[in-house]
Amino acid sequence: MLTRQLGRRLARSNGSEYLIPFRRCMATSPKAKPTESLPSNPKEPKPKATYSKTSAKDPQSEIPDLDGLSFLSRPLGVRERPSSKPKTRRETVKEMLTDEQAIGKERRFLVKEAVTRGYFHDLNATRHHGGKTWIAPKVLIREDKALYLPDIAGKALSDGEQKHTTSLCMGKISILSMLNSRISEFHSSGFTELTHARFSPNPLYQHIHINLQENLLKSMLVNLFLSSLRSSVPLELHPTYLVSSQNMEYERDALGMTNNRVGYVYLIDENLRIRWAGCADATLEEAQALEVCTGVLLKRLEKKVENEKRQVEGNEDAEVKVEETSTA
Repeated sequence: MLTRQLGRRLARSNGSEYLIPFRRCMATSPKAKPTESLPSNPKEPKPKATYSKTSAKDPQSEIPDLDGLSFLSRPLGVRERPSSKPKTRRETVKEMLTDEQAIGKERRFLVKEAVTRGYFHDLNATRHHGGKTWIAPKVLIREDKALYLPDIAGKALSDGEQKHTTSLCMGKISILSMLNSRISEFHSSGFTELTHARFSPNPLYQHIHINLQENLLKSMLVNLFLSSLRSSVPLELHPTYLVSSQNMEYERDALGMTNNRVGYVYLIDENLRIRWAGCADATLEEAQALEVCTGVLLKRLEKKVENEKRQVEGNEDAEVKVEETSTA
């Protein structure tokens, strides 16, 4: 009873913004021809700030310019290949006490939190370019330069089973949307609408949503209204929609997630590497870039799968011939 009253009070105040009513906005789009990936160039001319139809901004209203913003200038992610096996408390404590890299990361994090970030830091940052801090690249991040997506665990909306992004993304081309508020849902849709409409029938493609609520109170609120969330999310997306309360503070800078008020979208290849990323309101050029880059990765993976299939069939035929010869 007390939990229900707490949920109602939070929902009447400002808690309702953390319950994300998923709106599926699927539109057809003309097929874009996949192009070969090139290294990102931060000195490229900035795209015209025409916002996509599902952007949080009204496309018919006055469009803010992108002056002062540059293209994403570095690969996002972590250097260590992720694992779905969680570390024990003993391993975590030992690492924090003996690993120099971990100690340095902890110190940098504490200094940054104490000096640069206040309670309303992220909210105030949305006044500039709507919280957008960089422009998504027009092409893929090179495979030899790309970094890994850290493992993120959460409960699937379909059955409440604990799942890991490391297992989900392996062997597939994945678009991963990081959601934490209602506005981030619009940000995600602005980027992914064209791509999902075109590639959703492809068995090698998937769209993963992470409803990330690191704050305990917000996490409780989302869990209270899971039934409402299930009804608003399309049924076919339930297995890859994860509700997570994982602490991502140490990975935020690595993933470019500098503002927890906006949404982030990542394109992940079959080897768990981040090959493209976008944040906040999507321009039309950014949404089209994601569609083309996804097509490039899918085309390459399809060829790879086909070659492996032929190789397996060839090996089986060779084994049959050897058996026939030995029998004769």
